[in-house]
Amino acid sequence: MATRQRGGAPAPAPADPSTSSKSQRAYSWLHERIASHEFGPGHRLVLGPIADTLEMSVVPVREAVRQLEAQGLVTFERNVGARVAVVDAREYVFTMQTLGLVEGAATSLSAPLLTDEALQRAEAVNERLQRLLDDFDPLAFTQLNQQFHSVLYEPCPNPHILDLVHRGWTRLSGLRDSTFAFVPGRAHHSVEEHAEILDLIRSGADPLSIELAARDHRWRTMDAFLAARTPDPATEPEAS
Repeated sequence: MATRQRGGAPAPAPADPSTSSKSQRAYSWLHERIASHEFGPGHRLVLGPIADTLEMSVVPVREAVRQLEAQGLVTFERNVGARVAVVDAREYVFTMQTLGLVEGAATSLSAPLLTDEALQRAEAVNERLQRLLDDFDPLAFTQLNQQFHSVLYEPCPNPHILDLVHRGWTRLSGLRDSTFAFVPGRAHHSVEEHAEILDLIRSGADPLSIELAARDHRWRTMDAFLAARTPDPATEPEAS
């Protein structure tokens, strides 16, 4: 028998406690396939078949898709439905420009705090990146590349700058950044530039030199992406 609230109105039905866990499972399942590029840009996310695969109703799947949409990984189109988002060149440029600035600053501020052990850890990651060049895996390279940079910027003593760096990396993931898949030749230069940044830090270079090296490293990746893609006036940043 339904309970009633004061005033005679029926009380809302209790929420199904399993809905949120199912939604999270659907989210994790979808996010993994988007991140691994199993579901590439433009891939349609049809709720029914996904729900059948996960053996659940479409309700938690719909909630998971909405969460992915809020993160920029999924877009909705009229008469089409949900699709995996494609790279928005304009947003990619804005994000990379900003990330270059804040990550450069964070790396510079972190430099005096980086221990020999931390620098050796970063160098070991870069050596793994070097080995990947012979049998290139862009997804593995991208993951290791982020590990390398996180070693250098995480000790940043300014929490506001560090928060902006984290936001930039998250937004880059949401934009489906796969620059190394798009321009694999950039990976060789990236490894070389990593070594140069480490040399600057080890030698006690002035903070501005370290900041500019880290910033320019990020911007060169952006430039490689823009140089390789087919020009599209509708998505290119307007000249000022």
